[in-house]
Amino acid sequence: MVVIRLRRAGSKKRPFFRVVVTDSRTARDSSFVEILGHYNPRSRPAVVQVDKERVDYWLKKGAQPSDSVRTLIARHLTPAPAPAAAAPAAAGAK
Repeated sequence: MVVIRLRRAGSKKRPFFRVVVTDSRTARDSSFVEILGHYNPRSRPAVVQVDKERVDYWLKKGAQPSDSVRTLIARHLTPAPAPAAAAPAAAGAK
């Protein structure tokens, strides 16, 4: 099965993650199919850069995102909701 998960990079005590597509049987830091983006949790605010089109492509192909990738996508890649339209004033209100 193909999964979308985080691959750790960076130095000791300074983690940096790449969002990758890989086979579920491979080790966390071994080979991968494609790099979709990166995530830096140490910067404030956290930096998440992911190619949304490629994520959608792999999800349609049946790739399963890990829990952490699913959370990143939900928090950082979904568009902000449009502001609600102001309700028109009641015509007969006095």
